[in-house]
Amino acid sequence: MHGSSTGDEGRATTGGGVDQEFLALERELAVFLRRARAQSGEMAREVHPELEPAAYGLFVRLDEAGPQRATELAGYFGVGKATMSRQLRALEDLGLVARDPDPADGRASLVRLTEEGRSRFRSVRDARRERYVRKLADWDRAEVAELARLLHHFNVRSEG
Repeated sequence: MHGSSTGDEGRATTGGGVDQEFLALERELAVFLRRARAQSGEMAREVHPELEPAAYGLFVRLDEAGPQRATELAGYFGVGKATMSRQLRALEDLGLVARDPDPADGRASLVRLTEEGRSRFRSVRDARRERYVRKLADWDRAEVAELARLLHHFNVRSEG
């Protein structure tokens, strides 16, 4: 590479002093994120053909965390209340989520997956996991666990 020098093994830097490891990380994350966005859109459409890609993340969150206020969901995803309201209204119209009065505050409501929404989501999620199992069939279980551990570590550090 033009303008690069090599220090210790695996510690090549560019002329600007950027570690090659971090450039490689950035490149691989970009590929990973591009594929994840495309896959999220595909999975949302598998749940229901009219869903937009962001809907899949809502299903994941509601399935894992249970009923939530719309404002909590908006905060979790880092979107405005109007955006979240529009997304939830579309899911409600399709019968995939419902709103129930919040027992802690009758003026507010909690959004939850309907049985239909949960069933469709879990079917798509389980099929996705089967694809991971096939794609990683030649990996040692310890490698899969290490990848999950490292991604978790990265995600936790990225939140703060």
